[in-house]
Amino acid sequence: MELMTTGKRSYNSDLTPSKRLRTELLSADADKPRRTSSLLSPIMLLEGHQGEILCSKFSPKGDILASAGSERSIYIWKTYGECENGIMQPNHGGTICDLRFNYDGSTLYTASIDKTIGVWDVASGSRIKRLKGHTNFVNSVGETKKGPPLVVSGSDDCQVKLWDLRRRASVVNLNSVYQVTAVSFGESEEQVISAGVDNEIKLWDLRKADVSISLLGHKDTVTSMDLSPDGSYLLTNSMDNTMRVWDVRPFAPTNRCMKVFSGHSHGFEKYLIKCAWSKDGLRVVSGSSDRFVYVWDTTTRQIQYRLPGHDGTVIAVDLHPQEPILLSAGADKQIYIGEIEEPI
Repeated sequence: MELMTTGKRSYNSDLTPSKRLRTELLSADADKPRRTSSLLSPIMLLEGHQGEILCSKFSPKGDILASAGSERSIYIWKTYGECENGIMQPNHGGTICDLRFNYDGSTLYTASIDKTIGVWDVASGSRIKRLKGHTNFVNSVGETKKGPPLVVSGSDDCQVKLWDLRRRASVVNLNSVYQVTAVSFGESEEQVISAGVDNEIKLWDLRKADVSISLLGHKDTVTSMDLSPDGSYLLTNSMDNTMRVWDVRPFAPTNRCMKVFSGHSHGFEKYLIKCAWSKDGLRVVSGSSDRFVYVWDTTTRQIQYRLPGHDGTVIAVDLHPQEPILLSAGADKQIYIGEIEEPI
């Protein structure tokens, strides 16, 4: 796929003063901040989307990132240099709600309101497969960390479906009773995790095709989830304005809710605001309806960063797998990638 150099600019005096506060967090010397990454500039603004951006992720190697949303197109951007971009073809038939790279970054999975899951070859920018079977909007998609090419999806049709890319139809269908807004694989491909409008997080044993553990604590719809790098803990974001960390190990204590993070907000628009772990597990990040990006220290549960810059709800967030780089995107159609300090 040929990448273009349009739609990017480094962070400079052309932007409004309110956004400049972001670089002031990097160093007491705002004119010469200490660099902590290999980005061309401490903060890069990526422009090109014509609609709200609902999802965006770094690849496992961190050399590229993908973004998508209401305009039905998937953008691929280079992380470094001039951040050239390209658009995958063909488009989905509706808004893209979620996306994930596979474990080696060669394949991208997307979930759409056109009731399908797209499977894309990253190198060529073309669609490999279109997974059909859901009867309503597909809100979330998840990938295995290793092993066979399995994908899990969650939909407004109340179904959690497991797909093997070597087969045409879904191989396991789980009835969640309520609309499903977030899904993930557990540490092994024998466990799937889902959550939705019933506020409950379900851990499914695929060998029995049944719920093995239910996690209760959230008071409103769960909007996203992310498994920790070591596979032991699950991070969930909810419209109750909290994020929680759950112990999802097989023989964990009865009370599996380990930590609660607060400070961010979910607005009346009911976006499925994303959350993410850092690669070392020392930080978690969330978007927010107040237009800020929030980063917490997982040990102290204190907010480390409350970053301005966006002109609308921040919906998609991610942390770079190798460097202290934060990605954010949202309703203002803009993507920021910027460096932060290394964890102490």
